[in-house]
Amino acid sequence: MISKETIDRIFDTVRIEEIVGDFVQLKKRGVNFIGLCPFHNEKTPSFNVSPVRNIYKCFGCGKGGNAVNFIMEHEHYTYPEALRSLATKYSIEIEETIPDPQELVMRDERESLFIINTFAQKYFTENLFENEEGKSIGLSYFKERGFSEEIIKTFQLGYSLNNWSAFSEAAVNNGYLNEYLLKTGLSISKKKEEESTEYIDEKLLDRFRGRVMFPIHNLSGRIIAFGGRTLKKDEKTAKYVNSPESEIYHKSKSLYGIFFAKKSIVQRDNCYLVEGYTDVISLHQSGIENAVASSGTSLTVEQIRLIARYTKNVTVLYDGDAAGIKASLRGIDLILEEGLNVKVVLFSDGDDPDSYRRKHGSSRLVDFIQENAKDFVAFKTGILLQEVANDPVRKAGLIREVVETIAKIPDPITRSEYIKQSSALMNVGEQLLIAEMNKMRRAQLSKTVPPNDAEELLPDILQSHKKETILSDDDEQEKYIIKLLLNYGNLDLRFSETINAPDQPSGKKEIIVEIKVSKYIVSEITQDDVVFENKVYNNFLETYTRYADNNEIIDLQIFHNSQDPEISALSVDLLSKKYLISENWEQMHRILVQEEGANLQDDVEKAILYLKQKKVLKMIEDNRTKILDAQISGEDYSPLMLEHIRLEKLKIEISKNELGIDILR
Repeated sequence: MISKETIDRIFDTVRIEEIVGDFVQLKKRGVNFIGLCPFHNEKTPSFNVSPVRNIYKCFGCGKGGNAVNFIMEHEHYTYPEALRSLATKYSIEIEETIPDPQELVMRDERESLFIINTFAQKYFTENLFENEEGKSIGLSYFKERGFSEEIIKTFQLGYSLNNWSAFSEAAVNNGYLNEYLLKTGLSISKKKEEESTEYIDEKLLDRFRGRVMFPIHNLSGRIIAFGGRTLKKDEKTAKYVNSPESEIYHKSKSLYGIFFAKKSIVQRDNCYLVEGYTDVISLHQSGIENAVASSGTSLTVEQIRLIARYTKNVTVLYDGDAAGIKASLRGIDLILEEGLNVKVVLFSDGDDPDSYRRKHGSSRLVDFIQENAKDFVAFKTGILLQEVANDPVRKAGLIREVVETIAKIPDPITRSEYIKQSSALMNVGEQLLIAEMNKMRRAQLSKTVPPNDAEELLPDILQSHKKETILSDDDEQEKYIIKLLLNYGNLDLRFSETINAPDQPSGKKEIIVEIKVSKYIVSEITQDDVVFENKVYNNFLETYTRYADNNEIIDLQIFHNSQDPEISALSVDLLSKKYLISENWEQMHRILVQEEGANLQDDVEKAILYLKQKKVLKMIEDNRTKILDAQISGEDYSPLMLEHIRLEKLKIEISKNELGIDILR
């Protein structure tokens, strides 16, 4: 188990904006940063990062926390795995105590898959540079493609020997378990059977034998899978083989090269999307580092949303294969549907980015991409017009196909501009295209929620709304008390107090006494033995009270970084402000907006009194129930009547004398 001292050092070192910035494109807004939430699909940023408080909060889906929470949520790590990841990033040495067996079980499987993949990468790279077969076949292949040794090592390329089980045997000899070799897909199983059909032996075979190897990295740079390319010209052998899905690898959510490209994508505000591993590597070697490829699949919505975290602009690079281009047009529609801007570059003569660079050089490749990037409407229209020639029926089909693509764009202004462009390119009236597009958009909307389904879902929606929005008054009041403690606990309240003063003519004098908000609230609650009804709020209050008893100043990181996820989440939620008032608001609009906390003393005193009032009302109701039960059972309820009178007096005292209002109950 990681020692407390190491955990404290990690929390003291990490900067939330640096951690989140590795995965989300952040923009400065006042003292905070904003970006598109990585945990749910959104077009408008609602994800806030606060460097001052070292926390993040999404006001769209509600997720929030500290740097460790973010890594746990985003990478699906356990708590110790997240700590180790952050320690590695900041070069913090981890000190460990005796590990907890349960913790080891939780982290072992995922970590084992990562560790085996790392071993495999080193093994394949070693083959490439040190094994005769690897050098003569694998390294020669990469050199022929013009890859430098530096770029080969950067992408950790390798070679798997043309042997049935060389890698599997090496892994087993190094202590790696068959179970994890099979789960990563690096090995496949060939089992020998007796006549009884019971397995007596398990033979591991290498999945990638005789192939050059391309490791696939996640956003953190850890290897999650491999792609292997055969160099044999054999029609029966698949050109590429990829790792199967596993606990750490999901094809539809992965992009080849994203770890190496994400920083450049943000800097250039554009992502080049290509088809193959070698295309990505060629572009990087040419200085175009903002390039990624779909990982052995057709482009998916999840991959597009991954790109959207870093930029809203995508340039798709196609080779000259007409059939492949037409099949890939669906990918453009998906990109547009997610609200991204798309340009297209088409390589002629059967070239792709890699082959073009080898023919013409890196500098010419860069120029070619910049000179030939076309808007997607012009590109798609040009491709389809070549097919229809002068056939009016086929041209009508082309018009519908182009308009259907434009109809997928969420932004109305962008749609309008593309309609104008299409009208000119296809020589069709703009109003006709608009009418056709509106018809398509209505059809799309009707598919989203069919009318019959809407009627059936309405009661459930209303019920769900009630459950989410109708909270008890006690819950709200308790939550407000905690909000005051978190936001203002270290501020001072000033009270006027009368003391004996023999030197004064009246024998009394007024003095000002200062007390921290935290001390005042805690003392008021504890002296009356108030217990919060909400379990999470009460746990928080107990933790806060213990800490306040021993410290004059409350360090909020104690709560952000709590290992209790409910306390951590509550702390982040109550400290996050969705809206900030502009510094020039009052001057520009001549409207004075009262900021929260402006009347802090009044807010704190009334919050405590309202809380006590609610507790007294609940005690009255509970006492009434006891009186009724006593009446039914024939027991003496005179003590309960006396308690009722006492509580009623207390209720009146709180409501009228203290709050200045009358309670009618």
